[in-house]
Amino acid sequence: MPPAMYGYMRLTTGDDDSDEIETMRTALTTHARRAGFTLDQLFIEQLGADDESAFFLLVDTLRTSGVKHVIVPSLWHFARLPGLQAAMRDHIEREIGARLWIVQGVRP
Repeated sequence: MPPAMYGYMRLTTGDDDSDEIETMRTALTTHARRAGFTLDQLFIEQLGADDESAFFLLVDTLRTSGVKHVIVPSLWHFARLPGLQAAMRDHIEREIGARLWIVQGVRP
């Protein structure tokens, strides 16, 4: 069985996002498979939700699970500001020791 990889995405709309989630899950699953991984869990950040941050849940899960690969559709899914994108990427790669895979710019 291929090694596990986690996915992370951010939603901006508050309506029914099931189509967007499924489309993104399919794309991330496809890219993970091409890289020799299986998409194990998808962490979904929903802006405006009262739930705990999906990013913090991802980080906590990375620390305890042994999974060391994360795939995102683009860095925009971390944040809109480039400085915050860089900080979040740095946290995953340097502080957690995981590799970040970015789908944007990869041919389907």
